[in-house]
Amino acid sequence: MKPIRLRADVLAGLTTSFALLPECIAFALVAHLNPLMGLYGAFIICTLTALFGGRPGMVSGAAGSMAVVIVALVVQHGVQYLLATVLLGGLIMMAFGLLRLGKLVRMVPHPVMLGFVNGLAIIIALAQLEHFKSGEDWLSGTPLYLMAGLVALTMAIVYILPRLTRAVPPALVAILGVGLLVYLFGLPTRTLGDMAHIAGGLPTFALPDIPWNLETLRIIAPYAILMALVGLLETLLTLNLTDEITETRGYPDRECVALGAANMVSGAFGGMGGCAMIGQTVINLSSGGRGRLSGVVAGVLILLFILFLSPLIERIPLAALVGVMFVVSQQTFAWVSLRVVNKVPLNDVLVIIAVTTITVFTDLATAVLCGIIIAALNFAWQQARELYADEHLEADGSKLYRLHGTLFFASTTPFLNQFDPANDPARVTLDCRHLSFVDYSAIAALKTLRERYAKAGKHLQVFHLSERCKKLLKRAGEEHH
Repeated sequence: MKPIRLRADVLAGLTTSFALLPECIAFALVAHLNPLMGLYGAFIICTLTALFGGRPGMVSGAAGSMAVVIVALVVQHGVQYLLATVLLGGLIMMAFGLLRLGKLVRMVPHPVMLGFVNGLAIIIALAQLEHFKSGEDWLSGTPLYLMAGLVALTMAIVYILPRLTRAVPPALVAILGVGLLVYLFGLPTRTLGDMAHIAGGLPTFALPDIPWNLETLRIIAPYAILMALVGLLETLLTLNLTDEITETRGYPDRECVALGAANMVSGAFGGMGGCAMIGQTVINLSSGGRGRLSGVVAGVLILLFILFLSPLIERIPLAALVGVMFVVSQQTFAWVSLRVVNKVPLNDVLVIIAVTTITVFTDLATAVLCGIIIAALNFAWQQARELYADEHLEADGSKLYRLHGTLFFASTTPFLNQFDPANDPARVTLDCRHLSFVDYSAIAALKTLRERYAKAGKHLQVFHLSERCKKLLKRAGEEHH
């Protein structure tokens, strides 16, 4: 590895580790867990996925989308059941990768991808607003002005520094610079230490203290499946985004296996579950992190913060971290989706808006599923509208219909409407050279058409069926004369 590349990865990893801290602590608190569980999860998952995953440069950790899924489980059954859920969720993720199902992410249309990115960008920004509260009340007066001023200063540094030099990541300079300013002038602003104390020891191996029986499986399985789905979705979509930003190609199946294994290790060592984190990935990439080393550095530093550096790290002003995450939110948001509003079909615009909104108000898995369903229904509708027939009378008095398009569940009615059994001549020919049969609805439509002509006392002949259509007809027990 070249010294320049090495230096860039180390500095990017350092920057990313600072950005991981408040997020993982916050997500642990959201899930009613000890903050150290979030940090142990971040250390284990970030390091292992960086070492063995299929997408260098991508950062994984204890993610918010996973935390939201498990809140009810922790409240009802406790931490030990959560650890068992993380183990089972990891196993499901590994199975997903080993079965080579990572390619299913190709089923996610681009408008859904844009909606996902926009939704997460808004979530990242909204999450930072919590730091402008003291307890349940919003800050006011001097504390508010000081917090807002430091956030603005951090953002200014991040935006302006790259114009002066690209030798160091601007986010790192902003965090350390604002931290030093607060320390030297003794400014009374909230620090990371006000969120939680992060001093601790090494994570220790211990299998969850639960009864290993079917009843336990019944409790944890639904949460594990949902956790695995959300984690895989967010990871694979972030992998796609990283591919676009770096203009290189990652390996989805390998990433799924590594993520699953990392979650299992995390569960066995008392850590939260996790997946790819889009905000931290953007920070890593914009700070120059492209290799595996950047993720490893970020993960290992989290552990060093816990073991040795907690007194220093707890002095980092929250305002500096909030400012960096606001910039990340701005950089993550797909502004191109606003510029294409008048240039792409209205259906795609609606998908982007729907997925963005559902991501913000529910969860990622629901949003992406809804987006895919909307896009699929739209595709089916468009395909159904494109079916048409050419018709003309032959010299022998028979009539020829030449069909074009795709015959499937949504286009059976337009297909049947092309014909006029009551007024057609005694012999009718149907040329299917340019017609694709897709599903059983297509076979049923052809059968219905034959019955209509038979009822009218007329003969329908079908020609030029493709091999696939013949197989479909044969399987359905239909003859094709």
